[in-house]
Amino acid sequence: MPATAFPKLLSSQIAFDTARTILDGFDKHYRLFRAASQAAQGYFETCDWPTAQAAARARIAFYDQRVAECVQTLEDEYEPVDLSDEVWREVKLHYIGLLIEHKQPELAETFFNSVCCKLLHRTYFNNDFIFVRPAVSTEYLDGDEPTPFYRAYYPATDGLHYTLTRILTNFQLHCPFADLEHDVGHVEQRLHSLLGQEFKVDFQIQVLSSLFYRNKGAYLVGKIINDGREYPFVLPILHNRQGELFIDAVLTDTAMLSLLFSFTRAYFMVDMEVPSATVQFLRTLLPGKPRSEIYTLLGLQKLGKALFYRDFLRHLHHSSDRFDIAPGIRGMVMVVFALPSFPYVFKVIRDHFAPPKETTQALVREKYLLVKYHDRVGRMADTLEYSSVAFPRARFPDDLLSELQRAAPSMIEEEGDQIIIRHLYIERRMTPLNLYLAEAGQSGNLAQLEHGIIEYGNAIKELIAANIFPGDMLYKNFGVTRQGRVVFYDYDEIEYLTDCRFRTIPTPRNEEDEMAAEPWYPIARNDVFPEQFGAFLLGNPDIKRLFLQYHADLLSAAYWQQHQQRIAEGHLYDVFPYPQEIRFSHLSHFLVTT
Repeated sequence: MPATAFPKLLSSQIAFDTARTILDGFDKHYRLFRAASQAAQGYFETCDWPTAQAAARARIAFYDQRVAECVQTLEDEYEPVDLSDEVWREVKLHYIGLLIEHKQPELAETFFNSVCCKLLHRTYFNNDFIFVRPAVSTEYLDGDEPTPFYRAYYPATDGLHYTLTRILTNFQLHCPFADLEHDVGHVEQRLHSLLGQEFKVDFQIQVLSSLFYRNKGAYLVGKIINDGREYPFVLPILHNRQGELFIDAVLTDTAMLSLLFSFTRAYFMVDMEVPSATVQFLRTLLPGKPRSEIYTLLGLQKLGKALFYRDFLRHLHHSSDRFDIAPGIRGMVMVVFALPSFPYVFKVIRDHFAPPKETTQALVREKYLLVKYHDRVGRMADTLEYSSVAFPRARFPDDLLSELQRAAPSMIEEEGDQIIIRHLYIERRMTPLNLYLAEAGQSGNLAQLEHGIIEYGNAIKELIAANIFPGDMLYKNFGVTRQGRVVFYDYDEIEYLTDCRFRTIPTPRNEEDEMAAEPWYPIARNDVFPEQFGAFLLGNPDIKRLFLQYHADLLSAAYWQQHQQRIAEGHLYDVFPYPQEIRFSHLSHFLVTT
């Protein structure tokens, strides 16, 4: 290319100003995002749990607010004729130039896409105009702040006990530990049982410089390197009843971290100047977890969505199987389909709902948004929401396409060799609990049946702790994850527990009441009668026996009313993202939650 060609290519002042406006919008977003994440430490130190949860919910909305502001600015500033195709091409090139020294280029590219997708028709959703592929590398990107994004400690110099104490005190939390020496002793003992007594020449502990905050817990996240092997190293830090700190456990394997960093939990509040560096560090602890999920769990869910979609497009390119209706009972609210080779399901809201369903598409969206903003306590699947998603027509068998066009015609459009779905939810694929229990019953696997029922009841009880009533408690609305955990995933009837009225069925007044085909007593919309649950949950004798053995309390209105009352009084229940058996036993009497 001649030396004079490139300046002529980038000759539009409008293009540069537009690029600058979009980047200014992103920089404002990330500045506010970091400020909210940094404030989490203060909420933790002062045990201000309601404000912490409110701040975590508010942060989720920051991105869409800044995108809307940026779109409004550009629409006010320019007429559509000013932003021609050539100008938009220059906008992207200018934007790439502005990102060369940027610390969050991957996030800024996604913000650019979000703004452009609000302003441009989907025919422009290609790499000429938006970042279908990333343009700026985050490889070896590090921060300029005085504190590096992780610190390395070498216990061979000062001893393990002193090093652990130094690691914990370096965070300079403005509240004391109840007995730091005692806690460090327990951590040291666990590490010796893991690593043995001999520490090799390369023995070190690397710790991320910011604690990870979620609900009432703060998590020190790092890894141990010894003799060429790497081990996760996470310390949950909690408050006791007196407001003093203590270490609750040591997490040193990937299985434990997968529970902590699960797609069924709320996003962490963590301060990151260079998020790509933090993500790369976490991937060494969780090698099986895709970058999209890690970004999402750090509260950067828009980039998580973008990365997921890129992974999906790559999977489509390298596979040939066809979509089909997902296994299980067909839903009354959603059409659910799946690609057998891809571990997710795709959900489209129906246009109309057969009785007894009484809802609307708008209300269903509200329910899914409720879950996005709520603490999912490890028992509700996070859902990726997309608009105007293009699928290759050749991958849709005629019967699936007919089902979609019949059930949700307002959501489906054929355009050449593509199927466009106007609104779509994507969730991690799980085994429907009804199929899991049926398989256990048919094979005589009582251990699997028992596990499924215990987990089902535990899932409901932890949802109760989060002020959630599932609404429809049928087994088909719950799934079993690869780790064997039962997770709720059908949200169209979900309600806040405190918005429900749990009642005992009144005693019949006479024989006519007792024999009546319909209830003789008045029932309001949010009335719930727990003693009726058994009629549709406990038809199988083995399931009934196990349910009554472990979770009979769920059939009592008094049980639900008791928890309603405690939540209304401001109590925040204890829900731990790691097994109870690994907690330090001498601290188990403390009232804590994570």
